Amino acid sequence: MTADYPLTSVLAIAPVRNEATTIAAVIHDLRAQGLQHIRIVDNGSTDDSAAIARAAGAEVVSEPQPGYGQACWRGLQDLPDEIEWILFCDGDGSDDLRELPRFWAEMAKYDLILGDRSASAAGRAAMTPVQHFGNQLSATLIRWGWGHRYHDLGPLRLIRRSALAALEMRDRGFGWTVEMQVRAVECNLRSCELPVSYHPRQGGRSKISGTVSGSLRAGWTILDTIGQLYWRRERPGRDRLVLAVITLLYLSGCLLLHANERVGEFRDFGDPSVWWRFGLGVGLLGTGFMLSWCLPRLPGRWFWLLAIATRGILLFKYPHSDLWRYLWEGHIQTLGFNPYWLPPDAIDLIPYRTSWWEQINTDDTSAIYPPLSQLIFRGLASLSLSVTNFKLAFIVADLGICWLLVRLLGTSAASLYAWNPLVLHSIAAGGHYDSLYLLPLVAAWWVYERRSPPLRQRTTLAALLVGCSIGIKWVSLPVLGFLVWETGRRRRWGLALMTGLVGLLPVALATLPYCTLDRCTLAPVESGFVQYWRVAELVPYLLSQVWAFAAENNWIYAIPLAIACLLLAIASRSFLHFTARYHLVLLTLSPIVHAWYFTWLMPFAAGTGNWGGRWLSLSGFVYFTIRHRIAMGLTWPDWRLSPGERFLLWAPLLIGWFWSEWRDRDRWLKSRAELDSEPQFHKGIAIAEDKKSA
Repeated sequence: MTADYPLTSVLAIAPVRNEATTIAAVIHDLRAQGLQHIRIVDNGSTDDSAAIARAAGAEVVSEPQPGYGQACWRGLQDLPDEIEWILFCDGDGSDDLRELPRFWAEMAKYDLILGDRSASAAGRAAMTPVQHFGNQLSATLIRWGWGHRYHDLGPLRLIRRSALAALEMRDRGFGWTVEMQVRAVECNLRSCELPVSYHPRQGGRSKISGTVSGSLRAGWTILDTIGQLYWRRERPGRDRLVLAVITLLYLSGCLLLHANERVGEFRDFGDPSVWWRFGLGVGLLGTGFMLSWCLPRLPGRWFWLLAIATRGILLFKYPHSDLWRYLWEGHIQTLGFNPYWLPPDAIDLIPYRTSWWEQINTDDTSAIYPPLSQLIFRGLASLSLSVTNFKLAFIVADLGICWLLVRLLGTSAASLYAWNPLVLHSIAAGGHYDSLYLLPLVAAWWVYERRSPPLRQRTTLAALLVGCSIGIKWVSLPVLGFLVWETGRRRRWGLALMTGLVGLLPVALATLPYCTLDRCTLAPVESGFVQYWRVAELVPYLLSQVWAFAAENNWIYAIPLAIACLLLAIASRSFLHFTARYHLVLLTLSPIVHAWYFTWLMPFAAGTGNWGGRWLSLSGFVYFTIRHRIAMGLTWPDWRLSPGERFLLWAPLLIGWFWSEWRDRDRWLKSRAELDSEPQFHKGIAIAEDKKSA
């Protein structure tokens, strides 16, 4: 050990999952090498690994989300200020920790020191054929792609804390090690490989090389990681050109969409030239969106420039008919009428009809939107009864979602929502108020999955935000149920009760202006629209082909939805995980699915990195063939897709979703807990560097 770096500056991190037979010996060996800071990350063990590690004197933290990289990342949170080096090792006893003094001797010269198992006879003998093959393949690909020769992807490695922060690690699975070594080359870290001995596993079963499926998944992960890293390589000239092309495509696409439906959405969609321009505009947006996936980094100024400019262009586009409904319900409230009691075609409201009254949809049905949304409509109508005023409010909320996602995920992942063609068309162009629904829900995600403040405060505030979302759209009610369930699972019964009550409070308060002692109708549940209508549905359509009753009654789909919500709550361990999957199940089971409903998935698909959300952002526009046929007088009032159109709409979502679930089933990507702790991580680096300089 050098005098510059005492052993107290090193933290050893060992992820474990069911290593009860070996972890105590590993901790003992680390202590024998003089290490005082040992952190064991329990990555979902079902045995006594955590208790044994704690009894052996190590610090134990829990990371229930499976994945090697996920466990390593969790171990890096809340580092003490004095820590300047991180040692990664396995908890199965396979690493020969007696080699560590050789690592200490090289700390002054290098930023990353790797243990090379293939350089020693004992190491080569202990490695499995799968490990040998994976190492050789990875080393070859890295040499071809980056011109640097590695020999091993071994778990034993020592890295400078500041260097690790500079790598900006993204992988949360088995690609963690290969990403670290590739990023070390890209960041010009001083690295070396030292020959180390290696032992067969001393206990437990390998999660990777111990099974055929595990080996195949690990191999695929390594190849996938190397491929993504190669494409993300920084090429400033190329990236600037790609950004310029993306900007041109987006602005051209938005201008084409803005030029479309100037008189009325249904009538103009029947004009072949308008339908052609609409398709071209969507095509340009989709091309730009797909190109944005190739950018390794996305500067904040470019992110916000395009997010604001596209919404600004579409602000003045002719809206969807739903917006006229919002204006009408806000308008009659300012006149003292209750929108839940009188449909737009009520005789009492004839004197108050406006010039745009005929644009209102389902004028024989009273208000279907929850009470908090009605209060918002009333407030906006009080300010100005104009399309621009309403759309501007929805766009501001939409940009608020973008800001939260940047805080949660960074600009690259947030662009999957902010630059999403379907989001842009639905909210900025169509004027749908779904951004008001999503804003408190995304804020609740941000609040709930932070490591601080304490659980009581996080849960209460998240419940309040979810309650606001429920007050805007009823469909977020199961998310509140998840919060109550998750709190009860911790046996915090009083907090669980308070969570439910706080979540229902916004709805209860918003209901007061619309209810009396003898009448409180907040949804037209008896209307034909609610009971019988079908639009672009999936499961109800399939079921109706074999069961006539399923074709005529919408209420029956609430039963499988309730069962699915319960199962998801039991299986989920994060707000993001539950909310993303819940919205997928909700949409596939819903008898009525409009294109803008798909925007509910987008913030959470961005959070999980799910490809189904990306592909749906393009395939969702198949929905508008319905509007074209309505304009041509071919479909109204039966809003049906053909079987081919239904397949084109839904297949990309489901294939992409389940493919991503299979690929990432051992990890849930980037929860708020990780990302919220990044500032503290980097702050700790600065403190450590300042101390060293002093």
